[in-house]
Amino acid sequence: MADFNTKSIRNIVLLGHGGSGKTSIAEAALYLAKATDRMGKITDGNTVCDYDAEEIKRGFSLTLSMAPVAWNDCKINFIDTPGFLDFQGEVCAGVRVADAAIIALDGKAGVEVGAELAWDKVEGAGIPKAIFINKCDDPDADFDRVFSQLSEQFGTAVCPVLVPVKDGKKVTFLNLIQKKAYTFDDKGKRTEADFDDAQASIADKYTETLNEALAATSEELLEKYFEEGEISTEEAIEALHQGIIDGSIVPVFSGSAVNLWGINFLLDTIAESFPRPTARKVETIVNGEDEDEIEINPEGECSIFVFKTIADPFVGKMSFFKVMNGELTADMTLKNTTTGAAEKMSHIYTIRGKKQTEVTSLACGDIGMIAKLANTNTNDTLTLNADIQYKKITFPKPYMTQAIMPAAKGDEDKISVGVARLLEEDPTLVYENNAETKQMTLSAMGDIHFAVVVSKLKTRFGTSVELTAPKIAYRETIKGTADVEGKHKKQSGGSGQYGHVKMRFSHGEEEGLTFTQSVVGGTVPKNFYPAVEKGLQEAMLKGVLAGYPVVNLAADLYDGSYHPVDSNEISFKLAARLAYKAGLPQAKPVLLEPVGTLYATVPDSLVGDVIGDLNKRRGRVLGMNPSEIKSGYTVVEADVPKAEMMDYTISLRAMSQGRGSYDFVVDRYEEVPGAVAQKVIAEADKDDEE
Repeated sequence: MADFNTKSIRNIVLLGHGGSGKTSIAEAALYLAKATDRMGKITDGNTVCDYDAEEIKRGFSLTLSMAPVAWNDCKINFIDTPGFLDFQGEVCAGVRVADAAIIALDGKAGVEVGAELAWDKVEGAGIPKAIFINKCDDPDADFDRVFSQLSEQFGTAVCPVLVPVKDGKKVTFLNLIQKKAYTFDDKGKRTEADFDDAQASIADKYTETLNEALAATSEELLEKYFEEGEISTEEAIEALHQGIIDGSIVPVFSGSAVNLWGINFLLDTIAESFPRPTARKVETIVNGEDEDEIEINPEGECSIFVFKTIADPFVGKMSFFKVMNGELTADMTLKNTTTGAAEKMSHIYTIRGKKQTEVTSLACGDIGMIAKLANTNTNDTLTLNADIQYKKITFPKPYMTQAIMPAAKGDEDKISVGVARLLEEDPTLVYENNAETKQMTLSAMGDIHFAVVVSKLKTRFGTSVELTAPKIAYRETIKGTADVEGKHKKQSGGSGQYGHVKMRFSHGEEEGLTFTQSVVGGTVPKNFYPAVEKGLQEAMLKGVLAGYPVVNLAADLYDGSYHPVDSNEISFKLAARLAYKAGLPQAKPVLLEPVGTLYATVPDSLVGDVIGDLNKRRGRVLGMNPSEIKSGYTVVEADVPKAEMMDYTISLRAMSQGRGSYDFVVDRYEEVPGAVAQKVIAEADKDDEE
């Protein structure tokens, strides 16, 4: 591919519901631009963008991939993203470096949840967008119905540009800007003709909607439209260009990617009217918690932003980046302003699917890849001299957690290496080696995400793992008081052991042990106080109900006795432990569980269902407030035990058809209700027996 300057670069992220045809759009563009010599099909597992073995096996995208094409002297970097909610992190990365978005819709299914979420994501990023109604070859595809849904949901900014008209199996596309009718043969070749009377009548119905949207792009055009009632082709082209760039217009295209219908018109419009990387003029940088803006200068000092990492077992770590400022040339040394490390750009590549093409330079706004940057990760900024950091990608937090264990003994090291590599490339995956529960846990975005991770560990790193429900880190404490003694006495010839304490146990205000002494008359010498305290601290690691650590314990040493020869530190430590074992069962011991605050953002119509579900999970609803971010949504705040939240990701997604989201933070411990506590204690006893 020839060298392209900043003015001729278009970075387009493909978004939409799973199965809407994003990958097929990229595939069709590659074929029409002669970047590939055959049209790949998802069903055949031979597309450029879905090249990973997991993607081929499952038949849908799992990760972001690049599909650059040269078209009309422009380089269009298509960024293909997954449509399934488990892989929203990839969408966030793609949107961050794109300059515009195309949201794909299924012409039969219409506006699905994935399209709504894509719209919200792009709105939040502040980049222009267009809509491509795909699969217009389907007999049940209905452009009128889908366009009505779009207008109703997203407003008057949505305007038709390429409208399909069906006549039996024949589909003609009406270009409302040029007032031309297009038909396509089975190789995607376009035939152009003027509107006939029937087509002109259909076009008139949509042209008014289009003209109203175009007229709103400038006061002069609006005034002219009101006076004359029409807009010329030249004015329409210019208004479309301006409206796309400033976001006031969302053009709607149509076609069939697998049949190559409408794709060349889409490519023409992208090249002519979509924004170049410098259209926004500034980029956001961060300084601590503050944000600032810096001007984009294609002739300035080079800086790049890493938006994705792939841990390839053969190539090594592959860092995908966008040139944010200046020009990047091979052999340039850049400083990572996140880690402080210097990184040499030895070999830089453009990448199409899995195919790498080495280049000597990349212009401002272009996207490339470099391998084996040892000290660079996703979200890092690398600059020549400037001490700046570009705004990082905010990845969704994973809340679905599973414990992982090796299927074969001795694979722990393999698991650690494999997980570490996957963490580099997937910021929506969180690993923890929990010392308390003695489990390795992974948190992911959902069940499909987990299945993919398990499969990658096996195919890439040769280790099989099993997933199980993670253990909950319960605690124990006491609600009452107990007055007990503990005496340790041992005589076995020679010097013996003797320790004797009298203690009073109660609930303490501090999280750990509150140890006091009220001994009178030296019945227990002061030099043994630390041993008593240490004995209690060791004993508190295991409670008397289910063996969980004890918290908020107050212990007062008020009396005891000692032997001038046989008493020592170990004796008093053991005496304290005996007092602990005798005292806690008498002091109304209770089980505590981790409880968190939940903020669930759901459509207003589903608030009742969500509250009902939370009640079943032993949740306490604290309040409901209209969402400040999303109109028509409510934020439900509740306290919920962590043990009841293990499958909430799946449940909320099912209840809300994927529209709901939530944040959950464990912030305290509370007493477990009696019936639940009995089950937990019984399970702990069973584990001990095993």
